[in-house]
Amino acid sequence: MWPSNREWITRVCGALRKFVVFGAGWVIAWGWLPSRRVNVEATVCVVGGGPAGVVLGLLLARQGVDVVVLEKHADFLRDFRGDTVHPSTLNLLDELGLGAALAARPGRKVDALRATFDDGTVRVADFSRLPGAHPYVLFLPQWDFLDLLADEAAKLPTFRLVRSTEVVDVLRGDGGRVVGVRTEDRQEVRARLTVGCDGRGSVVRAKLGLRSQEFGAPMDVLWFRVSRRPGDPVGLDMRVGAGGLMLCIDRDDYFQCAYVIAKGGYDEVREKGLDAFRDRIAARAPHLHDRVGEVASWDDVRLLTVRLDRLRDWSVPGALLIGDAAHAMSPIGGVGINLAVQDAVATARILGPALAAGTFSDNDLARVQRRRSFPTAVTQAGQRLAQRRIVDPLLHLTGPVNIPGPMRLLDRTPRLQRLAARVVGLGVRPEHL
Repeated sequence: MWPSNREWITRVCGALRKFVVFGAGWVIAWGWLPSRRVNVEATVCVVGGGPAGVVLGLLLARQGVDVVVLEKHADFLRDFRGDTVHPSTLNLLDELGLGAALAARPGRKVDALRATFDDGTVRVADFSRLPGAHPYVLFLPQWDFLDLLADEAAKLPTFRLVRSTEVVDVLRGDGGRVVGVRTEDRQEVRARLTVGCDGRGSVVRAKLGLRSQEFGAPMDVLWFRVSRRPGDPVGLDMRVGAGGLMLCIDRDDYFQCAYVIAKGGYDEVREKGLDAFRDRIAARAPHLHDRVGEVASWDDVRLLTVRLDRLRDWSVPGALLIGDAAHAMSPIGGVGINLAVQDAVATARILGPALAAGTFSDNDLARVQRRRSFPTAVTQAGQRLAQRRIVDPLLHLTGPVNIPGPMRLLDRTPRLQRLAARVVGLGVRPEHL
């Protein structure tokens, strides 16, 4: 029986509807027509919600600058990030009026840096004699540090933190000037100034095509965690032995551990098997021998590929890079967070007033690099020296590792311990608001 005219019309309309929906999807997917974009405008677009990005956003917003911070993750809860907050950064938080709030966060204060070798333990830095209110290094999970800053910034009407937003490209206007960024979901964020704070794997850096000077690093780091018990070392426990070193960061009920291996050696470690890796952990830190089974699979181990480099130029018209995006740091000394924060403070102090007044010029960007390149270069020179003279030889030793002569001298000389603490804790050219 033939369908009625009404049924024919219904069937044809249904088919046409499917064709249009299906066809439009392919048109958008292949880029034949633009998909719907939600455009965002701000005076400053900060890419990356790490220490540099959030501090910069907070300081600019306090000056009345309209700033949006784009963070690709939904939250800050990532285990394998720097935890070391130095006195220079703690002093800045006091200047921001956040010292009391930070003190309420969970953290461990360490007033000395010690290293354990096969023949004993030595003290190599004494922070307790540093001037100021914070004669110690604070080990604080980075998510707590960032949450504190983001919560404070959220109180300001000109600050926006947009999470789960990954930047994939920069936008360019007349003459090639950077005028914002494009996100993975095709959203456009347009700004007078774009600041890349997106770390050593910076997308902004890659899209701008900026060249860097590579210094190399002899090591990579394997991160994992094991439980901590009463009576275990407090603060930072550094163990040195044949084949490298291991650091255990006290996070109250567990240790966040960093096992240093030779550059590119991760595949070899995996080939030898998980049991062999657990044995290496137990050999380096015997008090953990009954807990190494908590590293149950390779999924519990994260690889940090260490890089040490520095951009020749930190800016182009309309865009600036700071923190690890401008200069990837070695983990030696735990200076990464602190140098990034110092960059952000200098950037806000130098550029903030002009951005707030509407008188900002691209010529101002070079002033940030002139201010921050010297402390960065000096710090990296120290890291390169430590890599060449200490870390690299350790990674290739096979027998017992006894306390080196220079370390024994440090242990016997309080003045040298205070000097080491000052270099690490306060750094070169600490910034102020």
